[in-house]
Amino acid sequence: MRIPLALAVSAALVAGTALGLAPAAHAAQTADSGTTVRFVDIAGDGGTILKANVVSPAGADGSARHPVIVLPTSWAMPQIEYLVQARNLADSGYVVVSYNSRGFWQSGGEIETAGPRDVADASKVIDWALANTPADPDKVGMAGVSYGAGISLLASAHDKRIKAVAALSGWADLIESIYSGRTQHLQAAALLGGAGYLTGRPGPELRQVLGDFLSSDLSREDEMIAWGEKRSAVTYLDRINANGAAIMLGNAWGDTIFPPNQYASFYEKLKGPKRLEFRPGDHATAEGTGLLGLPNDTWTSAHRWFDHHLKGVANGIDREQPVQLTSRSGGGYEGYPDWKSVGADQRRIALGDSRKIWANVDSGANGGVVLLSNVLDQFLRTPPVASIPLLPRAFAGVWQSERYDDVQKVRGTPVLHTTVTSTEESGTLVAYLYDVGPLGLGKLVSNAPYTFHGKTPGTPFSVDLELFSTAYDVPAGHRLTLVVDTVDPLYIEHNPTGAQLTFSSPSADPSYVSVPLREE
Repeated sequence: MRIPLALAVSAALVAGTALGLAPAAHAAQTADSGTTVRFVDIAGDGGTILKANVVSPAGADGSARHPVIVLPTSWAMPQIEYLVQARNLADSGYVVVSYNSRGFWQSGGEIETAGPRDVADASKVIDWALANTPADPDKVGMAGVSYGAGISLLASAHDKRIKAVAALSGWADLIESIYSGRTQHLQAAALLGGAGYLTGRPGPELRQVLGDFLSSDLSREDEMIAWGEKRSAVTYLDRINANGAAIMLGNAWGDTIFPPNQYASFYEKLKGPKRLEFRPGDHATAEGTGLLGLPNDTWTSAHRWFDHHLKGVANGIDREQPVQLTSRSGGGYEGYPDWKSVGADQRRIALGDSRKIWANVDSGANGGVVLLSNVLDQFLRTPPVASIPLLPRAFAGVWQSERYDDVQKVRGTPVLHTTVTSTEESGTLVAYLYDVGPLGLGKLVSNAPYTFHGKTPGTPFSVDLELFSTAYDVPAGHRLTLVVDTVDPLYIEHNPTGAQLTFSSPSADPSYVSVPLREE
């Protein structure tokens, strides 16, 4: 049967896959390229059946070996997620095996959240590919978006056969992703949890952790952190470096599920061939158009990465600056030799004078809505905004820089250093950095939450908080403004009723925001 793969298979089988109507093994051949797609069952760890599809190059009859790429699906996505990209790769001579991660849709088992069984599944799929397709055992790659990215990185620590990875919109540190600043990222966790229950079968560990996380049951914090560390590639960094896979990391500046900081930190620790790319957008939006078959820079880079590291193509990707960034304000790509060279020029904004604010009230400054706000920033350059003059000073501390004579190209990770005194032992603060124009309208440059526990009321303590990494151009005539308040819909706050926070700048330890700028 000859059908257009991207249209007929992707459109017709999405409903069949979701409803359980797709057969265990089915083959289709595209009319234009001759690539074939088969829907198959693969026995994962413990014999759990994983629903998968195989896209093979034209003429792949077993007489010649082809590089193989394994694609675990994203969280809550069906097994046809990557068919368009799989077809593109197959047209270039790859065998591509994509499978539905365990616990989701028609695959068996329960959702393990990139646990040991998910890692073992990846190796089982590689075993199957080597036994049932003309895959070259010396040219194995893995890639994925979001959940598939996390599984791919973890698998590269445990399976030496994996020679190259493209981990897109993923995580290397799960705790720093959804619990940064020891603050629960409420909307991100709720979105993941809801999607998991809707499209899959969460396992008992996930149900327990999610319940504790969303209910702020800190009595089990140590167990939750251990659970997250077990599912973080940074925990297995030594194994990844020893295995030596070539690793490409891609993410969006505004990723509200897996913020970019943890990827940048992980990238700096990698010892083998590596590449880091950051673009505007939110979670998985930088790759999304490529999954629909539209031109997409992220997937183009991933293909080039595999072509060089699996096929030996001299396409020049190894000679380019390995860190590639695109500003949220527009313009082309900027190349850097490493992450520490991004924003090498640090400028401090002094935070003089004390500010006292009441907790538990949203001042109007916030980080937006998960997925929606940064998509608007990506396509329309309209980040979350706040009228800085109208922010109630009883609930928001505000400090402003001078007006800048020249464009300020913020690149990298802003850092807040301040001294806090609380009337209670626990609390949450959220810091925002705004680009403020002449009329006082502030456009959000970056933000981050911070939660503390066990502090002595009335005793000052230091806070060092990394805001989320970004690339943003502040126009000439504007100023940068730091706003601190205590409530943001993105996060769970821990402020007792009636609490007050005082921000001061002792002469022996002045408070400041360190802003990373691009050197011209």
